[in-house]
Amino acid sequence: MPEIVDLLLCGAGQLVTCGGSKKGPKRGKSLSDPGLVSDGAMAIVKGKIFSAGTRAEVEKRIGKARVARSFDAGGRVVMPGWVDPHTHAVFSRYRADEYEARIRGEGYLEIERRGGGIKRTVREVREMDEERLFEVSRRRLAKMLEGGTTTIEIKSGYGLETESELKMLRVIRRLGAEMPLDVVATFMGAHQKPAGSDASKAYIDIVIDEMIPAVVRGKLAEFIDVFCEEGVFGLDETERILEAGRESGLALKVHADEITPMGGAELAARMGAVSAEHLTKISPAGVEALAASATIAVLLPGTTFALGSRDFAPARRMIEAGIAVALATDFNPGSAPSCSMPLTIAIACSQMRMTPAEAINAATINAAHAVRRGSSAGSLEEGKSADFVVYDVGDYREIPSRAGANHAIAVCKAGAVVWERAAFETASEVGF
Repeated sequence: MPEIVDLLLCGAGQLVTCGGSKKGPKRGKSLSDPGLVSDGAMAIVKGKIFSAGTRAEVEKRIGKARVARSFDAGGRVVMPGWVDPHTHAVFSRYRADEYEARIRGEGYLEIERRGGGIKRTVREVREMDEERLFEVSRRRLAKMLEGGTTTIEIKSGYGLETESELKMLRVIRRLGAEMPLDVVATFMGAHQKPAGSDASKAYIDIVIDEMIPAVVRGKLAEFIDVFCEEGVFGLDETERILEAGRESGLALKVHADEITPMGGAELAARMGAVSAEHLTKISPAGVEALAASATIAVLLPGTTFALGSRDFAPARRMIEAGIAVALATDFNPGSAPSCSMPLTIAIACSQMRMTPAEAINAATINAAHAVRRGSSAGSLEEGKSADFVVYDVGDYREIPSRAGANHAIAVCKAGAVVWERAAFETASEVGF
């Protein structure tokens, strides 16, 4: 029993713990269990959850310990901080003109061919100095924190030359050091082939022989990712790059089967990748391969939505097959310019027919496992980091059903209130 409880949260009308997944991500029926506790409470000691459950259970557990600070949720929903396991949040500026071009009928690949898309952002990131790139990215992460995101993965891949890739990764590392979020770094020098690079093998040699060693020497990334797609990196090329990354100590991720069913999901499963991501065009064989593996399917409904497409990943088929499904924003300057996890789960519910509980679990505990943080984040359970959000709603299903406004009133990271909405009570509907 502790002598001092640093923070005692009580009065949670619904404490959404997303718990009960000690051995790994949630699959099948367990994905639909939000771990709901009525009249919930949590006791936080030294940044970690000492106890979570009903008010009576928590009060009994802490006994006569002194409470340094109390927070009354007032009947509102309290849930884990969002874990966003797939973003490209370090970039120069948004490509809103391409959004309009797509509305007018231009396709994603057509925009790429005329020098837009990723290639355009690459040019801009190369030109932007490191300090400015950090500052604009820091402001984006501050907005994500206000929405309840407390852990985020960020990929490089807008450099496509060694020094620019390292610059991005240094910015990502600094964001993790200076912002009150956990930041997970992924090296993605194989995001695209540089403009004017016709010698595919020559660029891959640079990624393998120059970039990966520099990234590992600098301890700048935990994961390596490759865009496995027609016209980008083929299956053999992807495997070669991933194998080089694995031999250097990087864990594997794969951008797979986004535009064409190339077999990227099968490759990810065969190589033991932590995650396969996108999967809008996954084949039946890909579904079968992921279901039989530990590889997590990270789905990005916001990307399909922003591209004006109807090709959403087959979430229901994946869940029914027993695949561990996670959700992410894919936040980037062009194809997914929204950093909102609540909007992401709303689209997953309405367009991919995931239930609110499935979507929330996919964006918290399963997302945490997709960045190898499942033992420390993603659920409100004893021993985990006290990362949570208080939402000004009375029912967790309102989070996706009422998407479009930020309903968060307080965000806590490791037990510290890192953002709080002033005078929220004047507009609150909870309790009426």
